[in-house]
Formats: sequence, C-alpha cells, structure tokens
Amino acid sequence: MFLHVNAVKYLGEYRLRLAFNDGSIKDVDLKNELYGQIFEPLQDLTYFQRVLVNPDTQTIEWPNGADFAPEFLNEIGETVPMAEKVTA
Repeated sequence: MFLHVNAVKYLGEYRLRLAFNDGSIKDVDLKNELYGQIFEPLQDLTYFQRVLVNPDTQTIEWPNGADFAPEFLNEIGETVPMAEKVTA
C-alpha cells in the first residue's frame, strides 16, 4: 500500500497535524526543513498556513508547488496519542 496524506491541520509555528491513509495521525514540525529555493517562501508563516492536500499527488502542498513526500512526513512525524486524535 502506498502512503498518502488524507488531511492536514495547521497547529501553529511550522507544525502540522497530518492524517495518513494507513489510519495514523502524526504531528510534523517542518521548521528545519524549509531550505532551498522552493521552500523559502514557506518561512513566512502566513504563506506556510496556506498548506493543503493536493488530491492528485495525495500529499501536502503550497501554492508555489512546494511539497513533501508522505513517507518523509510520516517518518519525521510524532504519533498523536489516542486521546488527541479526536481533534485531528
């Protein structure tokens, strides 16, 4: 099974809560991942908040086309405890 992002929620700063198609929910902090020309605009928090799930690529993306592979996001993410999942 290929891993996909089903939903994204902005948590503050450079943190996102992601729901994956395998049922897992993880919090991801991308603060240290926003380097390189394509990711520089995301350092502006107002722009960072414009994140969405692209239905074609099934991962998170920003208006300038910047994205991250679902596998990478899942790997660096921290699993959300069951009690918090209801707010995801």
